[in-house]
Amino acid sequence: MSKIIVKDTEINVVQINEEDYICLTDMIKAKDGDFFITDWLRNRNTLEYIGIWEKVYNPNFNYGEFATIRNQSGLNSFKISVKEFVAKTNAICIQAKAGRYGGTYAHKDIAFEFAMWISPEFKIYIVKEFQRLKTEEQKLLGWSAKRELTKINYRIHTDAIKNNLIPVELTSEQKSFIYADEADMLNVRKIINSLQANGSPLPEFETDEAHDYFVTRLFIREGFYDEGENGG
Repeated sequence: MSKIIVKDTEINVVQINEEDYICLTDMIKAKDGDFFITDWLRNRNTLEYIGIWEKVYNPNFNYGEFATIRNQSGLNSFKISVKEFVAKTNAICIQAKAGRYGGTYAHKDIAFEFAMWISPEFKIYIVKEFQRLKTEEQKLLGWSAKRELTKINYRIHTDAIKNNLIPVELTSEQKSFIYADEADMLNVRKIINSLQANGSPLPEFETDEAHDYFVTRLFIREGFYDEGENGG
C-alpha cells in the first residue's frame, strides 16, 4: 500500500491484480458538504463511463443487469451501493474493501473521474501526485534491480574463484586472501573501464618484487579543469 497527499488529504493507493486502485473513501473527504459515494454512483454520466470502461477491460461484465441499473439512474428514488453494484454486474473497476484499510477503492481511471466530481482542481492535483508516486516507484525498482544484479554477479565471481583458483587443501584464512586479491583485481578493472569511458589516460601501477602492495596513479584527462570552470 502507498499513500499520496492531495490538498491536505491523505489517500491510500493499493494494488489489486497488479493494477492501481485509489481509495474513494479518502478522496471524498476533500469535497465540501455531506456527500456520499452512492451520490456519485447513481449519476447517469458516472454509470455511462463505468459501463464503457467495463466493456473495454472486463469480458465478464453483466451487461443485462447493468442496463437495468442504468435505466433506473434518472429516478429520484434510485440508489445503489458499491457492493450491490459489483454483485449484480460483476464489475471490476470499483471494490468495497473491509478491514484496517477498508473503504471503497476504484481503478485509477475511474478514481480520476471521481476526482473531477469533487472538483477540477482536485483532479489535476491527484493526477500530478499519482504520477509523482509512480516515478518514485520506478526509481526504487531500478535501484532494486541493479542491487540484485550486483548480488548475482558477485555470486558468479566468488563461485568461479572457488571452483577454479582455490586449492582444497588451503586453510580458511588462506582462502580469504585469495578472495580479497581477486576482488581487488575486479575493482581495478572497473576503474579502468570508467577511465576509458570518459576519455581519461590509463592509470599506472607500481608494486614491489614480492607484490606485497601496489600503488595506483590516476591521471586527469586534458580539458578537465576547463570543463569545471564552464560548469561542465
